[in-house]
Order: sequence, then structure tokens, then C-alpha cells
Amino acid sequence: MHHAYRRRPVLRGVDLRLRGGTLCGIVGENGAGKSTLLKILSGELRPTRGSVRHGGRFGYCPQHVVLNDALTVRQHLTFFQTAYRLADARYAEEIMEILGFTGYADERVGVLSGGTRQKLNVTLALMHDPQVLLLDEPYQGFDWDTYQRFWDLAGRLRGAGRSVLVVSHLAYDTERLDELWRLDNGVLRQDAAVAA
Repeated sequence: MHHAYRRRPVLRGVDLRLRGGTLCGIVGENGAGKSTLLKILSGELRPTRGSVRHGGRFGYCPQHVVLNDALTVRQHLTFFQTAYRLADARYAEEIMEILGFTGYADERVGVLSGGTRQKLNVTLALMHDPQVLLLDEPYQGFDWDTYQRFWDLAGRLRGAGRSVLVVSHLAYDTERLDELWRLDNGVLRQDAAVAA
């Protein structure tokens, strides 16, 4: 897949396949095209050339949180429950428990810390139990405990046969990943150390 903004190429031939039951990472410098790639994978943006195919439901957690400051956490869950056509929000509540923020259900989003807003962002992306999960800098603003909880959750998803793609500008905790790619100059290359 290729993408350019006007005449400036950002992606120069990315070929990526996510297998079920894998925890994968993409790292690259700021401005390398990571967010552009995720926007294309999620359907938010069309590639200049190439195509994307999904097998089943997917969840997308963008880098910049898109929440309504006037609504409570619970109201966000209700809104997304309706949008996803879910019978209840039990799975979302389970994710909130794992990430450790159930006590904030009735708080307005506008008063939450950046880390707690990010927990809600992850929860909303996951609450419909997607087969493929695309996460753009998902743990920014997390404290150490939440960071550990996030990786525990990612491991559970992998164990349940889900494909989880974590995109970051830094290659932290690469030993937790099944596959790691580096996006450099618009080209995606597999990291041999993790692939081995």
C-alpha cells in the first residue's frame, strides 16, 4: 500500500498481514507515517494505491482521544453500546476493571486526567470484542501500574485469538511482542531480533 499527501510520499509500499492470536508492534520516528498507516488500516483514510482487507470486527484506538468532555464515562459506554448494537456493556465494565478505573464511571470526562481519558479510549475501542485491534500510542499518560495492566490485557486478547497491533515511536517491551516491524522512510521492515 502507498500513500502520499499531495506530492509528498509517506508510505512507499507497505505490506502487512496480522495473524490471529498475535501481539504485534510497529515502531518508527515521529513523522514516519505510523498514524497514517493506522488511519488507512481503520478505513479513516484511503490509500493512494493498494487495498486493505479485514476479516471480522476491528477496533481502533487513535492517538488523540476523541471524547465529549460534557459526558460521563458511563454515558460514553451507553453511546458506544448503542452504536455497536450491544445488548449490554458488561465487557466494557470488565475492561474498566482490568485497567483499574471503575470508580470513575460517573465522572465527567472533562475532569479526568489524561491517563484516565486514555483508559476510556482503549475501553471504547475494545468493548465490542473486535477480532483485530489497532492501537496508536495506547499507553501514553499511563502510570506504571496501568502500563502493566495494559500489557496483561493485550496478552489476554492474544490468548483469546485476537490480533493486536500496537504502534509507538519507541520500542519498549519488545520481548512481549510476537512480531515487530520498523517503519522507516515509508517502508515497513520486520525486526529480525523479534522474528527469530
